[in-house]
Amino acid sequence: MLGVVNLDKPVGPTSHDMVALMRRLTGDRRIGHAGTLDPLASGVLPILVGAATRFSQELTGGRKRYRATIRLGATSATDDGEGPITPGALDVPDDSAIDAALHGFVGTFDQLPPTFSARKLGGRTAHRAARGGEGLPLQPRRVTVDAIDLERISRSGDGVDVTIDLRCGPGTYVRSIARDLGARLGCGGYLAALRRTEAAGLRVEDAIRPDELEALRERGRLADALLPVADLLPLPRLRLSDQDADRFRHGSRIAVSDGSHSGRLAVFDPRDELLGIGTVASGELQPDKVIGVGGST
Repeated sequence: MLGVVNLDKPVGPTSHDMVALMRRLTGDRRIGHAGTLDPLASGVLPILVGAATRFSQELTGGRKRYRATIRLGATSATDDGEGPITPGALDVPDDSAIDAALHGFVGTFDQLPPTFSARKLGGRTAHRAARGGEGLPLQPRRVTVDAIDLERISRSGDGVDVTIDLRCGPGTYVRSIARDLGARLGCGGYLAALRRTEAAGLRVEDAIRPDELEALRERGRLADALLPVADLLPLPRLRLSDQDADRFRHGSRIAVSDGSHSGRLAVFDPRDELLGIGTVASGELQPDKVIGVGGST
């Protein structure tokens, strides 16, 4: 099997749990995912099957979209609802101040990852060190937020819930935006709910639930859930002749006479079957990632 499953991850399981599910359903150990979702998050989790795992970097590195609810008036050690939660300032600013502060996050800026995150420092994982009582001195990373649309502000005795539609680049922590929004407003904040609505060119409206995958497996139709990885690669395309396609499969450099091609490309044979990814420089195509005959790597 070779392809990508647009999985709608529910709240609760880890991303690794979803990989384990696909390994059980397919009997294939070559299963991965493109972009981790925390246990308390739901939504689009691209599951890579077979040789599609070779393209994790390309599928993870695209733009993403989230529907998030930020709780103002408290802080969280994990920057989300997992807690522990500490009450903050009771006087949360008015709606116009919240809206203005939110739009201050649109653009490119340095973002400090959450203390409880998968970031590593010196071979140690941040969330494991934090659970052991020792937070790692993580460094800020450059991220880009393309847009934030305010959907709703709801006020109650438990705090103020701010629901947003957020579009961003890879590596952006929505938990950090919730934390930093609360800090800017002086009342504290954490991420109360998160649903990823788009990733790797996939939309949550088209996603398939784990129970639906189970049902497909029982009917012997699990392959129906697979999408061609070639359709999702965010790269220009280059089609080779049969002779050059065979050379590409064996890792040989290929002369490219068409000067319109340069940089990294998705490479196909004459029948539009994906061969892999290569880089064109100085008139030559160098294979970077190759799918062999029958989807082997």
